[in-house]
Amino acid sequence: MRQLGTVWGLAALLALAGAGCKTSTGGGDTVIRPDVDPAATGNAVEGDVIKIGVIASLNGDLKPWGEDSVRGIKLAVEEFNAAGGLDGKMVELLIEDTASRAEQGKSATEKLIAKDKVVAIIGEIASGITQPSAMVAQQYGVPIISPGATRVDITQIGKAVFRACFTDNFQGAAMAKFAYEKLSLRRIAILTDKAQPYSTGLSDVFRAAFTQFGGEIVDEQFYEKGTLDFKPQLTNLRTKNPDGLFCSGYFNEVGPIARQRLVIGLDVPMIGGDGWDSRELLQSGGRGIIGSYFSNHYSSLEDREIVQRFVANFTDMWGAAPATAMGAVSYDAAGVLLDALRRAETLDSPGIIKAIQDTKDFPGVSGSITIGDDGNAEKAILVLEVTEEGFVPFDRIDFFVFEEK
Repeated sequence: MRQLGTVWGLAALLALAGAGCKTSTGGGDTVIRPDVDPAATGNAVEGDVIKIGVIASLNGDLKPWGEDSVRGIKLAVEEFNAAGGLDGKMVELLIEDTASRAEQGKSATEKLIAKDKVVAIIGEIASGITQPSAMVAQQYGVPIISPGATRVDITQIGKAVFRACFTDNFQGAAMAKFAYEKLSLRRIAILTDKAQPYSTGLSDVFRAAFTQFGGEIVDEQFYEKGTLDFKPQLTNLRTKNPDGLFCSGYFNEVGPIARQRLVIGLDVPMIGGDGWDSRELLQSGGRGIIGSYFSNHYSSLEDREIVQRFVANFTDMWGAAPATAMGAVSYDAAGVLLDALRRAETLDSPGIIKAIQDTKDFPGVSGSITIGDDGNAEKAILVLEVTEEGFVPFDRIDFFVFEEK
């Protein structure tokens, strides 16, 4: 395993790139997260069963993430219940398949809250699916904590919405700094999925940060989910003579992009975000993806004791280590929620919302988690290198905040 590089830490302030306003973790103008309507009291624990809902992509394009997510959540709940639950009360998971579709995620959330009476929800991974689901949860006053939705404005929906992962403010700025300082890139082209909120948001932040660090964005080209031929966009980018290519989309398209960039002669380093995280990328990307870098939440190759214990327990339960980081961050999201249950003054949705908001230094597999006033997790990030053997830890970047000037 390659040794991690020097840890970075900055004392700047965070800004929301591309949304025209600053978040509550930054300076200047502050986004005020809407309170939960006092009339929206959510649900309460009844009897000895604590009902928690889960929404995950168990079918569709994002199935690898959904499967790992559910397995991580089930492991956390299994451990919680095996330890006696909460004063004898046991957690029951009610799991709904979003099928990798936003509308199905929304309807699943409505069912879990209105019909099944869950007191809280874990999910989704994808920002585009989480967004409408979070709006439903906020409307009903039921807490929702996303393991992997990194788009900045997700938690701005309201005070019932949280996440256990970093945001694209940090991810985009961190990868921009990595590209500029560690890879010494100066002229980067961007390829963005214009129909994917995650992709557009991440590209916005990367563009703003890389420019501010001193680099130049020579061009940005766009595509939509389901695109098979990326050669026209890649050919246009090649004419601008970039020395790097930032791809903010999901692994489904990044693999074919990696192959086709070599076909048209765009032989420059590729960089991306946590949306790359799937072993399918190695197969679909082939030789074109080797030597690329992307940000992620954790790696099973880390030698931290908590990581190795999690991997061992996950393997014991499911027969193999998690295929993606979504197993770990979902385990952590469940852990944050279960920890909040233990601390909640009342076993109902309002009590759980307050307890999640008060989370400080929770020992997560993906790093120590503190929930800020903005509902976001403040935590470190890993940079992984894509090798023929897999995804290898290359660098660690401490949490920092960035202000667009």
